[in-house]
Amino acid sequence: MSFTTTIKEEISRIESPKSESIAELSGFLRSNGSYTEDTIDLISENATVVKRIYKLFKDLYDITCEIETRKGNNFSKNNLYLVMIDEKTNLILKDLSVLSEEGEYLKVPKSYIVDSEEEKRAYLRGVFLAKGSVNDPKTSRYHLEMIIDEKEEAYFIQSLLNEFYLNSKVLNREKGYMVYIKEAEKIGDFLRLIQAFNAVLYYEDIRIYRDHKNMTNRLNNCEQANIDKIVGTATKQLEDIEYLKENLGVELLDDKTKEVIEYREKYPEASLVELSEIISYETGKTITKSGLNHRFRKIKELVNKMKEQDN
Repeated sequence: MSFTTTIKEEISRIESPKSESIAELSGFLRSNGSYTEDTIDLISENATVVKRIYKLFKDLYDITCEIETRKGNNFSKNNLYLVMIDEKTNLILKDLSVLSEEGEYLKVPKSYIVDSEEEKRAYLRGVFLAKGSVNDPKTSRYHLEMIIDEKEEAYFIQSLLNEFYLNSKVLNREKGYMVYIKEAEKIGDFLRLIQAFNAVLYYEDIRIYRDHKNMTNRLNNCEQANIDKIVGTATKQLEDIEYLKENLGVELLDDKTKEVIEYREKYPEASLVELSEIISYETGKTITKSGLNHRFRKIKELVNKMKEQDN
């Protein structure tokens, strides 16, 4: 069972008051319905969703819907469930704000459908039941989308989502418009919004695990990069020291320079911080990383001058 299916089955069991049920049906029908003067057809791959839609229509409008099972197309092995309504269609289409009182199609629903925060949540729940999908955080990148046929409806849904600070976007696709959310935290917030609380627990557990794993990997990579940098710096310092000893010797150098040469050769893998601490401890004379770096820089400058003279 996919993560999306699990979510839809969970939210299909929610008990809601009449105004929220109307908002949910409106979101579902406007996103997924086709209609004529006498019929309304709705379709879904999820039997639990179909049962919910059937129950909501029966409870709200005292009608009995017909349900027909069809084989999926070549791209889907799942059955398709067609919900057919041939009673009170005009009343339903107007009540759910699909049609105006004059019988004209409404590009966006009237304000009473989403008047309260709870009704907005219910409307978005209906849209998700109709056209929503979420990637399983365990197996893929974070992504939630709802494919909407009409441009105005897509941007209306985006505006509702962004009232809850979900940072949704709209993308024009070849067939319709994709309203989507990419941010992991915002997807979790959406699942809370539509009351998919069990899905939230699963989603957040995986998200926290992945974030922790990614952070660990970044820290490991950072640590490895620091180690590589330390080794690279120490190697260059040792090369300079070797060149100096072969071409000049160390007898003519001052005591401070001789000291850092001795300790670098003694501790070839130590960082400058570690080396400064070792020298300070063993000699009883405090030297900072900056002071140590200054001495190595003087060695480097001396080696460069010698190489220039050789050339």
